[in-house]
Amino acid sequence: MINLPHLQLESGLTAGLTLAEQLFDHLPETVFFVKDLGGRYLAVNQSLVDRCGVAGKAQLIGRHVREIFPPDLARHYAGQDEQVIRTGRAIIEHLELHWQAHRRPGWCLTTKIPVWDEEGKILGVMGISRDLRSPGESAIPATLARALEHLENHFSEPLTPGRLAKLAGLPPVRFARHIKRIFRLTPHQLILQTRLAAAVSLLTETKRSLADIAHACGFYDHSAMTRVFRSATNLTPTQFRALKTPPAKRGGQ
Repeated sequence: MINLPHLQLESGLTAGLTLAEQLFDHLPETVFFVKDLGGRYLAVNQSLVDRCGVAGKAQLIGRHVREIFPPDLARHYAGQDEQVIRTGRAIIEHLELHWQAHRRPGWCLTTKIPVWDEEGKILGVMGISRDLRSPGESAIPATLARALEHLENHFSEPLTPGRLAKLAGLPPVRFARHIKRIFRLTPHQLILQTRLAAAVSLLTETKRSLADIAHACGFYDHSAMTRVFRSATNLTPTQFRALKTPPAKRGGQ
């Protein structure tokens, strides 16, 4: 049973959180967590424990992200939590960059929802972050191969989900369903991820200007790239490049 020192919950909900935690322990590609109003962990799964490099869950329970992650990541995670608590609105499948093992960046989809009591009072935040597979790691049906190859080779050009669906020879709705099933992304998110991944590579491996990188990666201009980049990483491209190496070995929420 998980100790919940900072949040008074009914026994049924406490038991439910324990079962959810045990279930998510068997999903190594997914981080699961519950936090109180102060941003302290109440429940975590084994994936988050492993990424944080601690001996067990007890070393995370009751601690704030500021005590665990580098400042930039901690501010980003805490800001999301505060937004959910302040507005009562969930963050659904937000595409963002986080840090995995061996100082390697990885993409995830983060969902955070408010936890309410029976009287409509927000008690905390519950969330998951699901690692995303790259196209090369997935089995691609022949009907999609042409569209995905075009995306990989022409992401610097104007692209729309409708254009990719046409290349795949599929109706847009059916194309979107296939993409969601394989990559766990919408077609728009897949296009965005492909462009951001290319931008990360150019920022870390070349000295090309931001304007040049933005153009090479399919963004309207460097300002557009900066907006998207900040949303995904909580850093501007310039700040990301200045780091030279990622600020943490592991990632979480």
